Amino acid sequence: MQASTQSIAFDPEYQRFVAHRRDQILARVERAARVAGRDPSEVTVMAVSKTVDVDKVAAALAAGYSAFGENRPQELERKLGLVAQDPAFDGVAFHMIGNLQPNKINHVLACRPALIHSIASPELAQAVSKRCVARDIVQPVLFEVNVSGEQSKSGMTPEEAREAFEGMCALPGIEARGLMTMAPRNDPEVARETFAGLRALFDELASAAKPEVAGRFSELSMGMSDDFEEGIRQGATIIRLGRVVFDPEYPFDD
Repeated sequence: MQASTQSIAFDPEYQRFVAHRRDQILARVERAARVAGRDPSEVTVMAVSKTVDVDKVAAALAAGYSAFGENRPQELERKLGLVAQDPAFDGVAFHMIGNLQPNKINHVLACRPALIHSIASPELAQAVSKRCVARDIVQPVLFEVNVSGEQSKSGMTPEEAREAFEGMCALPGIEARGLMTMAPRNDPEVARETFAGLRALFDELASAAKPEVAGRFSELSMGMSDDFEEGIRQGATIIRLGRVVFDPEYPFDD
């Protein structure tokens, strides 16, 4: 999507940087997809806007991004409020990608994110379900799995995800769309193992799912600025890119 109108002001020079960097990113996405025998169009490139203000989001929109990720409910709410009356943002998807605390569920649901990536436990799934039913809405979600076992990462273990999967998918008000994980930083081999592990779990769960679940269970959210190419090679359908999109100082060559 390329915006034709834009009422939120941004720095044209910065927008040119974001557009050039996007071209570089897309070239790498295409190469990684081709290596894996995949169509690059299968991969959604999300601009993670959690550390930037709305003017930089507007610059990214003008550069061609149409999916954005936020990790704090209050930032999601604030940015959506700022762009709500800007016609250039029509059709743009905002995702909730960060840890979701039970006391923030209503704030997030009020924003109607395109996708919540961080359903990290059966209890959280139940809490989101309850609030969705009360609002009479259906919220698409991903189940977060801590494949690497890194203690600093949230999410279910693969075994917990297996045990809870059928029950979570049966909850009213939420629609299971796939899985999400994060890999430890600065270790390409562990990232490869983490993403391969999530893909294997995804295939296992999808093959065992009821037809009404399997038909919409299609997303693998994995891969960030440092490891998105490996995520794509292992089957990612959504990559979450922050620094590489917005930071001119981030080292990146085509």
